[in-house]
Parts: sequence; structure tokens; C-alpha cells
Amino acid sequence: DGHYQLHDGSIVIASITSCTNTSNPYVMIGAGLVARKARELGLNRKPWVKTSLAPGSQVVSEYLEAAGLQEDLDAIGFNLVGYGCTTCIGNSGPLAPEISKCINDSDLIGVSVLSGNRNFEGRISPDVRANYLASPPLVVAYALAGDMNVDVTKDPLGTDKDGNPVYLKDIWPTSKEIADLVQKTVTRDAFQSKYADVFKGDEKWQAVETSEGETYDWPPQSTYVQNPPYFQGMSKDPGTISNIEGARVLAVLGDMVTTDHISPAGSFKETTPAGQYLIDRQVPVREFNSYGSRRGNHEVMMRGTFANIRIKNEMLDGVEGGYTKGPDGQQTAIYDAAMAYQAQGTPLVVFGGEQYGAGSSRDWAAKGTALLGVKAVIAENFERIHRSNLVGMGVIPFEFTGGDTRKTLGLTGEEEVSIHGLDTIKPQQEVPCTIKMADGSTKEITLKCRIDTAIEIEYIEHGGVLHYVLRNLAKSA
Repeated sequence: DGHYQLHDGSIVIASITSCTNTSNPYVMIGAGLVARKARELGLNRKPWVKTSLAPGSQVVSEYLEAAGLQEDLDAIGFNLVGYGCTTCIGNSGPLAPEISKCINDSDLIGVSVLSGNRNFEGRISPDVRANYLASPPLVVAYALAGDMNVDVTKDPLGTDKDGNPVYLKDIWPTSKEIADLVQKTVTRDAFQSKYADVFKGDEKWQAVETSEGETYDWPPQSTYVQNPPYFQGMSKDPGTISNIEGARVLAVLGDMVTTDHISPAGSFKETTPAGQYLIDRQVPVREFNSYGSRRGNHEVMMRGTFANIRIKNEMLDGVEGGYTKGPDGQQTAIYDAAMAYQAQGTPLVVFGGEQYGAGSSRDWAAKGTALLGVKAVIAENFERIHRSNLVGMGVIPFEFTGGDTRKTLGLTGEEEVSIHGLDTIKPQQEVPCTIKMADGSTKEITLKCRIDTAIEIEYIEHGGVLHYVLRNLAKSA
């Protein structure tokens, strides 16, 4: 009758996506064959599952159509939505309003199943809290089941036209079936023809107006690309590394804070600082797109830093999202607090736990941190690439020593932090840190500076690797 009920574990997104595993014709042909066999038996995706197909190459469409499998995928909802980053990076688009409302009103754990590379918290969709990575054929199978509580190895995925249960084994293709179709349809000619004029683009791409100058003219009205402020006020010569005095705490974060937590790539709402920025510039909500698509605009990306919908700032009890306490002690957006502290000339620090900066090597996780005015990140340890990126943006990473952690120190975010010995810093040197607690007492601890090499000291002196490179280019010109 068209009515259905959602519950914890209901699969609301099933997407064959990502540039990497869609480049494997065996799993793509396999997905098409699962769809064909399911269609022949009368199965279809469950009505609450949003399905999509977004391969990384037009060649995939070429061989799926040549094999007659695109028609089968279309029949159960896996229609082509484009070629490029979609669900994998959070461009999954909105769920049906009634489904989104049901999930949020009932606080349900909605599920996505995707053939992508990343399933970090809060990345895929703001309505989905559990994200599972699977091969393309399994994505199709789970769309048919519609429920992560179903054990696809032994439970039926649905029923056929006669009401008989259909199991995964009934629709799973053999290796020979897949290999035969791959040999028949995946050809050298398909790749050569599709990539012969790959840079030509479609009509919309060709219609983009460009200037003829040697340098970009930074149109001020653009909400996608803005001239970043990295080099504003930049002097001819590098500076020196200064001690950090009286820094306030922007966030106290836990373990395994990923670069997706720090700089999300997905969609955002009109109530967020980034959303308000676009609304103030007459951009309608339906055209917000995503953080990832607007990464050429620092104004959007700064407002999105530490704004993942699932991030938990331990300065606030039971609050998810990009919030902290401002200079007045009241809860506010992290961006707004950072700007208020910048207006006062107050430096900022962030505390973290283990594996701070895990996940993607997202450069904006470091760039946004720097632009918010954070001078230091103090954690138990760092993910390798993010540590390097922080240094590259002039933000100094420090690690606790002697068994100290944010928890053993009882940090609440009300503290003031001063770090000395930076004016004579050496790679991986231990330095003294004074933490002034909210009650006026102080704690003296030792931090290990994670500027790891001599050249990284130069990067910090220059204000970051970009300034280092630019000054050296200017000298050699």
C-alpha cells in the first residue's frame, strides 16, 4: 500500500560510487549481473533506499550498455547520476523529506552502503549515522534487502513473483559469467574513444567565460573561488618563532579525530556559519552544494572547520557539531568564537587525544585550523600526514609527555595555555607548558614539540611552507 516503517539499521542510501573501485570492470559487471538476476526474479530495491550509480569514467557506461546491464541496473534504481565524486565524498544529496524527518524525529540509526573509499563519521549524509563499505555487487544486494539487520549470507533478500524467498546465492553470478562478459564488452577501443578528447568537456564547460591574462583575476562576486589571505601583510624576510602566551582553548577533542571531523567535505545547512555566509550572498539553499565543492573559497572552508555534525567538543556536555564557548563563556559556533578571539588578538590552541588527524590527508584540515587563529595543537599523538600539514601551515603540533593527557589534567577548555622555549626550538625538543586553570591555579607540564626536522623549523619561521617557497622564488628571480 506504499506504507513502510523505518527502524535502526534501515538502509536509506545504497550507492555504487568512487573513482577507484568502479574502475574494476569485474565488480561492475558483477553488480550488473546481480541486478539482472534480481530483476528476472521480480525483486526491486526497497522503496526507502536511495540508489545511485556514479562511476569514475564514461568507459564504465560504455561497457555496461554494451552488455545490456545498464537497463537492468536502471530497473532496480541504480541510474547513472554522473561521473565523479558523489556519495563517497558526501555529495549524496538529500533524502526524501519524509524519510529524513522520520530518522531525525525518532533518532534512528539510518544506514548507508556504498562502494566508496571512506566511511568516516558524518561524511556520507547528515541523516545517516552508520556507513558500510561494500563491493558494487553487494551494494545492489543490500539495496534489495533494505535492512542492515538482514544477514545476507543466510536470510532472504526478498521474494520472487510467486512469493518464494530469494537468497543472495540465487542472484550471485559465477566468476565465469563475469569473465565472459568482461572479455566481450571491455575493449581497448572504448577507452581510446572516450579519452580521445577528454579535456574538451560538455557544452556547459565550454561555455565558461575565462579571461585572457596570465594571472587569475579573482572575481569578487564568486562564492566558489576567493583569493585566500595567506600572503596578506607578508614581509620580504621570514620572522622568528615566538613563544605562545595566554592562549585560550578553542576545542578539547577525543581520540581518533579524523580530518573529516576537522574539515568535513559534505553538505551543510543554512543554519551553519557557512550556510549563513552563502545566504548573505543570495545563494539559495538548493545551490549550496558541499564544502568539498567550495574548497576554493576560504570563507566557506574556515566556517566549516571543526564543523562536522558528529564532532564532540568536550568543552560542552552532550553537544554534537561545531560548537565551543566564546570569550563570554557562552556556547557559540567554533568559527564565531575564533573570530571573536582574533578580534581580541588572543591566540588559540586545540587539545586532542590519540591519532589526531587520522583519515584522509585533507589539506583543508590544516589550512582551516591556521586561518581560525590556532597556533598549536596539543595531542597524545598525531597521524603522520596531518602533523606534516599542520607544520606546513605554520601551526605547531605538540604531544603530551609523562603520561599526561587532556583527561589526567582535567582540562575543561576554560584554561589559559602558555608554551615557552619556542624562540630557541630544535627538532623534537621538549618544552615547558604552563596551564592556568579556571580557579587560578597552574599546572606545569612538559610537551614534545613535533617540529621534526630542521627544514620544518624554517617553515614555521616563514609562517608556513607556502611563504617559504614564495620567498625563495622571489630571491631567485
